[in-house]
Amino acid sequence: MIAVGHPLPAGEFTFITAEGKQLRDSQTLFAGKKVVLFAVPGAFTPTCSNAHLPGYVVLADQFMAKGVDAIRCLSVNDAFVMRAWQTAQNAEAITMLADGDGSWTRALDLAKDTGAFGGIRAQRFALIANDGVVEQLFVEAPGKFEVSDAASLLAAL
Repeated sequence: MIAVGHPLPAGEFTFITAEGKQLRDSQTLFAGKKVVLFAVPGAFTPTCSNAHLPGYVVLADQFMAKGVDAIRCLSVNDAFVMRAWQTAQNAEAITMLADGDGSWTRALDLAKDTGAFGGIRAQRFALIANDGVVEQLFVEAPGKFEVSDAASLLAAL
């Protein structure tokens, strides 16, 4: 599993912005920046939509005030679903990273197989990376939402 001190793996992400479909690699998204990345099992799911993403939306300005350059949300969903969720949640300040086939999530060794419910998904986690290297990592126990929420990450900065 990815750990504190490890570099984030190489990968490519698709996301949709007002300018259209974008493709960016992990180097572009993380190099030379302090980034908060949180991962959710799925867009539009209850805990993800009611608590996880909204916490980061509400506290985005406070993260920036503490020196964070970007907040990124990762999910094993397609870019169109992530954009629809971003719009529905008023989360324009957060880059929604679609890991459509789960390859980056698997490279982190933070994937879980939910079987017929949805297949491969990201475990719920959050991390703080500086220049592409993990400084802090918070992985939730199965079924829990206690350490990867926005307030906990803000306190860790």
